[in-house]
Amino acid sequence: MRRFFTLVLGALAMVAVALLSAFIAMRLAIHGREAVVPSLTGLTVAEAMDRAGSKGLHLDLENRFYSAEVPAGRVLAQDPPAGERVRREWSVRITESLGAQRVNIPDLTGESERAATVNIHRLSLELGTEAYLAVPGDAGVVLTQTPPANSAGVDGPRVSLLVSDAESAPAQAYVMPSLLGLSFAAASERASAAGLRVASAIDTTQPGNAPGGAAAGGSAAGGSEEDDFIAANALESPLNGSAVVIAQTPAPGRRVVEGDAVRITLGHPAGSQ
Repeated sequence: MRRFFTLVLGALAMVAVALLSAFIAMRLAIHGREAVVPSLTGLTVAEAMDRAGSKGLHLDLENRFYSAEVPAGRVLAQDPPAGERVRREWSVRITESLGAQRVNIPDLTGESERAATVNIHRLSLELGTEAYLAVPGDAGVVLTQTPPANSAGVDGPRVSLLVSDAESAPAQAYVMPSLLGLSFAAASERASAAGLRVASAIDTTQPGNAPGGAAAGGSAAGGSEEDDFIAANALESPLNGSAVVIAQTPAPGRRVVEGDAVRITLGHPAGSQ
């Protein structure tokens, strides 16, 4: 019996030694794949790259900022900070100092997007974010910039631009004016002032014409808008000089968009000859 207990104790001791050895080996393996981040601030970028590489780490130049304290070309900041334990092959992000700001920020407003970009690179600045705003007028013109022109004490060399984008500008909306009682010429002028166009007109004072019939000038119903427009512009003649608008589409007060077509019907107002 005593011999049995001795054997059991010996086996337990061997198991404990094996577990302890496995734990130590695992810890060594884990720590062997880790590295302590070195201090890189104040070094040149080349020196920082060498020091990080000696620890099995990568270097990632993420930002460049102006600094009156740290000379140009040296590391201004790092992440992760020095002393932190990370996995090998980890990337350490650094910010490079550009030294004190010596470049004036140019005034780019009113320039074309291309010209502004050329000026930015010519001054060794960087193009930041470009945003576009749909506004009336020419497309591709710089509306505003960040930082503003001649700014002092800016932290970085990036200049962001807000550029006009006229192509995607929404059409101007209007309230449909009343054209009733106006001659064709006056109705066309009022519609044009509202950003609209008279695309077709029917003169019911001419023989054979009635609402829904042929448009004056010979354009058959269902003809092209171009034919209708030509016919409509021929309406103001001695034969129908007294005709006025008695119906219109869209109706007065409706919401319309710039460039919408207007169709009118001409005739004599009620009670007139």
